[in-house]
Amino acid sequence: MTDDPRFDACLPWILRMEGGNDDDPHDHGGRTSRGVIQREYDAYRIAKGEPTRDVWTASDAEIADIYEHKYWLPFCPTMAAGVDLIYFDVAVNAGPGQAAKQLQRALGVKADGAIGPITLAALHASKPADLIKSFSEARRSFYQALAQFPRYGRGWLSRVNQIEVAALKMVVA
Repeated sequence: MTDDPRFDACLPWILRMEGGNDDDPHDHGGRTSRGVIQREYDAYRIAKGEPTRDVWTASDAEIADIYEHKYWLPFCPTMAAGVDLIYFDVAVNAGPGQAAKQLQRALGVKADGAIGPITLAALHASKPADLIKSFSEARRSFYQALAQFPRYGRGWLSRVNQIEVAALKMVVA
């Protein structure tokens, strides 16, 4: 656990959505453990001065550390409960740049992938439940436009739906 109760509340959702170990030949990420791909884990270990090893051997603490520092920070701690979960989930599933663009589309600001003063002002002026709904719609549109939608679309849309419900419950919690 970290010293951030919001991260601690959201991480179990991400781990549930990402599942365990996977090595799907059709997935661009390749060998993966709990959503962390091999090359990402290699970079993490090298940055820590440790030898690389199979991502399937990554500890829970390493996975949590990667998620916190690569996908949660710096923006999620500034977001309302629920909005933080959906943004975190998109960052993990589609990358931080795509998470920023989808958030911006949901907010109705220029979707340039750079979260700056305009995006932050719109974010803080938004109503969390409304933003979660529009963010979820932006996610559905994004996934439906991908070439791999026929193969993975059902799972992606299920994920969006589950995270949307969880995020909305966080708003009223």
